[in-house]
Amino acid sequence: MNPRTVATAFRIVAVAEACSWVGLLAGMFVKWVLKASEVGVHVFGPIHGAVFVAYVVVAVLTSRVLRWSPRTTVLALICSVPPLATVWFERLATRNDRLPRPQAVPAA
Repeated sequence: MNPRTVATAFRIVAVAEACSWVGLLAGMFVKWVLKASEVGVHVFGPIHGAVFVAYVVVAVLTSRVLRWSPRTTVLALICSVPPLATVWFERLATRNDRLPRPQAVPAA
């Protein structure tokens, strides 16, 4: 597999996981604090679950393709649990050259 393709997939799934967390947290707020509706939890719960599993699979795949150390791999997996930590990890991994930097798109 191409390292840039794997890195791009990792970035997309990391951001999607964070966004699904935001949706689930908003749904939980509406359900438990406002006591208004459970729709947000019913919608975002399964979405977040699916994206969480996708993140774990893509993180392990990325770890193998990019030859991350066990420490980096474990950190990537731990970051799937706290809200928005996947985006923090993606930025950290890019800054520390664990993920190839995205290529700039040439201006037309």
